Amino acid sequence: MQQRAINAILTGVTGTALAGMLVAGVAAASDDSAPSEKQFLTNEAVASQQHRVPEKNPADGPDKSSDKGSAKGSEKSESKGGSDSGSSDSGREEKDSDALLSGKTTASYFWDDGSGVNGDTGDPASGKPMQKGMFASPSWPMMTKVKVSYKGRSITGFVGDRGPGKPSHRGVMLDLDTYTFRYLLDGEKPNSKYNAGGGEGHLKIKWEVLDWGSGAGKKGAPKPFGS
Repeated sequence: MQQRAINAILTGVTGTALAGMLVAGVAAASDDSAPSEKQFLTNEAVASQQHRVPEKNPADGPDKSSDKGSAKGSEKSESKGGSDSGSSDSGREEKDSDALLSGKTTASYFWDDGSGVNGDTGDPASGKPMQKGMFASPSWPMMTKVKVSYKGRSITGFVGDRGPGKPSHRGVMLDLDTYTFRYLLDGEKPNSKYNAGGGEGHLKIKWEVLDWGSGAGKKGAPKPFGS
């Protein structure tokens, strides 16, 4: 009877010990296989850090990808601006006149060849023979290059004689050869070199000095003969 009681006590103690050992083993296994709360948070932070876009460090310099895009846009803008500019400046401006001096006056006609016809005063004062495109001025230097225009028609000639005389004091500041005079009038030719024809003895013309001659005379606005 006593022995049975001892055995029962030993059995209870052994069972309790075994139960304790089993519980400890389970706890140890649980600690080894399952991460702690601290470990779980650490792993989560690492994963978050791996997927986070790194912040730009000013020391690293400008972002090359954005610079490339902006540079390309700038190139397009400059190219477009350059083409507009090119179309802009070159063919819209009118060429400036080459005239050194210009104005308007009344013009008559003449043909001086020493014949004495129509008040012919002899050979031209410049020593050049009478010809188409020779004009007479009361004051401009001999061989001055002059362009005369009337109703859309123009002729360029030179000062080769003096005249008109007294008419210049009444505002007639150029004598044109008969061919130039008639062409400006209606585009036709004179009836003869001494008579322009067309029923007109005077024209209101525009004159332009293109080049001053080196002969005797005065530059500037025309002056009446002998003044």
